Amino acid sequence: MKRMVIVGTQWGDEGKGKITDYLAQRADLVVRYQGGNNAGHTVVFNGKKYSLHLLPSGILSPKIENVMANGMVINPKAFAEELAKVDDFNLHISDRAHVVLPYHQELDKAYELSKGSDKIGTTHKGIGPTYTDKASRLGMRISSFVHPTRFKEKLYELIEIKNRELTLFGYPLLDFKSIYDEYQSYAKLMAPYVTDTSLYLNQAIEKDQKILFEGAQGVMLCLDHGTYPFVTSSSPTASSVPLNTGVAPWLIDGAIGVTKAYTTRVGSGPMPSEIHDALADQIRITGNEFGTTTGRPRRIGWLDTVILRHTRRVSGLSYLAVTLLDVLTGIDELKIAVSYDFNGETIDRIPADIEDFMDCKPNYITVKGWHEDITNVKSYDDLPQNTKNYLDKISELVGVPIGMFSVGPDREQTIMVKEIF
Repeated sequence: MKRMVIVGTQWGDEGKGKITDYLAQRADLVVRYQGGNNAGHTVVFNGKKYSLHLLPSGILSPKIENVMANGMVINPKAFAEELAKVDDFNLHISDRAHVVLPYHQELDKAYELSKGSDKIGTTHKGIGPTYTDKASRLGMRISSFVHPTRFKEKLYELIEIKNRELTLFGYPLLDFKSIYDEYQSYAKLMAPYVTDTSLYLNQAIEKDQKILFEGAQGVMLCLDHGTYPFVTSSSPTASSVPLNTGVAPWLIDGAIGVTKAYTTRVGSGPMPSEIHDALADQIRITGNEFGTTTGRPRRIGWLDTVILRHTRRVSGLSYLAVTLLDVLTGIDELKIAVSYDFNGETIDRIPADIEDFMDCKPNYITVKGWHEDITNVKSYDDLPQNTKNYLDKISELVGVPIGMFSVGPDREQTIMVKEIF
């Protein structure tokens, strides 16, 4: 497969950046297709940690062309800060992507605080309000942002509108001049990289180049197919890639579903397989389960294959990539959620209504764990038998073959089971 999507199968933080970084060494292009800097990828190579929030995971390899596609919303200030941390790179930014501006962040806070105890748990990065403006036709595209005169005119109009909205929440008014003076410098920085990325990608496909598409978050945070309203403001599914990049659906060859060997979630919302005991603390500390963007401790749960099958259905998965397998070392018994009890019925689906989903209780099977150190294995055959059994059971329950797995944070601790890209 030459055009592959990397999909998070859970609530994000599955290790997509690591898998993308590994496969990117075989790619010509890496494309980020949605989201903004409300999510983060952590990539470790040669003992050095890189935290990426906007830039595609291939940005660390000078030979790779990187694309920020039209489905993204881009915070220019965050972009400038992140770009300053990388040296030799190739980057292309869609002229149709939308711009996150300071009033989006203020409105994000205002909307969230107004919900009280029903808050979603956003990162206050302004992502939702930016997508809202996009849908309301009040957004600013990158093409306008980098234009020497249109940016000033459009920004003035938008701040007039948004200040009226901020007044309703009792927030202070934003000053046009200070925002313009700061952000025009970001526009000049960004301008050389801006292009029609749909045209660029289709030209790359005509040349038969290898392309990896990566998103932010996971399928369970999809605006349409996730645990609404506890979701993000775009779709991280593989099926959203054509719209978010300007590439025809039939030109995508397949998708790798990245899943942790267990389940995590940041923020509010249902999580049927969540655990709260000392074992949850052990997994959180061993797996360093704290948000890349926020630093918030992640909620911990057993692997939930109802969720993985849901992801397979609504997004499409060709292979699974199982990450953080080493974190489960030393646990005598591992549970896997295989179905839910809901209103006295056993179901294999996720209810659309959030209250119904919160009433679902997981049904588990138990498999034996392992105590051997697996951080230095180089192949599937090197794994202890119980670890192989765990991977095989996941594949059987989800109905998707294991394509790769990882046993540590470093790029070299990623093992291919099948040649898939």
